[in-house]
Amino acid sequence: MTENQSHRLSVAPMMDWTDRHCRYLHRLMSARALLYSEMVTAPAVIHGDRDRLLAYDMAEHPVALQLGGSDPAELVQATRAAADYGYDEINLNVGCPSDRVQSGCFGAVLMERPALVAECVAAMIAASPVEVTVKCRIGVDDQVPEEVLPAFLETVSAAGVSSFSIHARKAWLQGLSPKENRDIPPLDYALVHAMKRDFPHLHLSINGGITTLAEAQAHLAAGMDGVMIGRAAYHTPAEILLTADRDIFGDMTPPKTADRVAREMLPYIEAHLVAGGRLHQVTRHMLGLFAGRPGTRGWKRYLSENAHRDGAGPEVVERALAEVTQRAA
Repeated sequence: MTENQSHRLSVAPMMDWTDRHCRYLHRLMSARALLYSEMVTAPAVIHGDRDRLLAYDMAEHPVALQLGGSDPAELVQATRAAADYGYDEINLNVGCPSDRVQSGCFGAVLMERPALVAECVAAMIAASPVEVTVKCRIGVDDQVPEEVLPAFLETVSAAGVSSFSIHARKAWLQGLSPKENRDIPPLDYALVHAMKRDFPHLHLSINGGITTLAEAQAHLAAGMDGVMIGRAAYHTPAEILLTADRDIFGDMTPPKTADRVAREMLPYIEAHLVAGGRLHQVTRHMLGLFAGRPGTRGWKRYLSENAHRDGAGPEVVERALAEVTQRAA
């Protein structure tokens, strides 16, 4: 079972972003934060290439797999497959607002069907050797979050889920794109904090619009059990993750520098290339490593222009790194 302590700070599951290479980079920066996979649909796990979808480096622990689906039997099959890979947690997506998700009846549209979610998680829990959790929104479309969210938590927790990550926005399934749904619906942190007071026995993490560790600390100080950060952890990972173990978890191990992290990625990159991978598959996640520092523009430009070239290897990263270190000298 995932230690709930790791939920104090987690990096949100993000489609096309939080793949295994991204997670390896993030783990080099924080030993404690909980890392999530991209959402993988249950049918994909059942019928697809499981190694491609589920394999990861053991260094990524603690790591959680996020599943999408609404068929209890399919979710049981996917949960059992995930268990074979040794994930620390299985998370059910009840928050993604994409059209593709709606048509498959999973993601945020399930906020309208809490009884079905309860049926799904009960089946998953029965099949899973590790904790099953849920990531949700505060409501969708014309739902009244103050009514819907507590009823949802009550119904789903009665099925055995004790840990929820709540994105503090509604999802507008009609009229807004998935991208717009990440920004336009207003944040309601107060409602999520109220849920923690109303459900003190549940482990609740807050998500949405949180961009700094100081904001994360404020939510924790106000009583939340955990904070989940998405885009800021991806675009400015050094600002979020390098001091997270100290500031969030109280670990006094001296934090690494971004320069050291870049160099520690080189053996991983070598192994990826030997296995037939390409450099840009890894380095696309490293572009924000030096955000805000002199030389970051040169770092990003050099990687962007050269990492996709045939035969590109670790020397591209070392040359890009020189753009930063020379500016700092």
